[in-house]
Amino acid sequence: MVTSREIAQRFGVSNSTARGWLLRGRFAGAELRESELGQPYWVAPEASVKNFVPPRPGPVPKAKPEQSSGKKKGKK
Repeated sequence: MVTSREIAQRFGVSNSTARGWLLRGRFAGAELRESELGQPYWVAPEASVKNFVPPRPGPVPKAKPEQSSGKKKGKK
């Protein structure tokens, strides 16, 4: 199992970015565990980390507007 800190080091990103990927389910089989001191930490299987392709950095694309029916909305 690979910790979020190790994932961050492998992909050259911050630990918070790696935790975000884990939280969003980007690594199959990842789980949140609890340390002996009661602190939560993420781990992921080596195979899922090995096969992971990080998303491209940059702004998140905007959602495409819904198709309109051709009628204008507004006051009459």
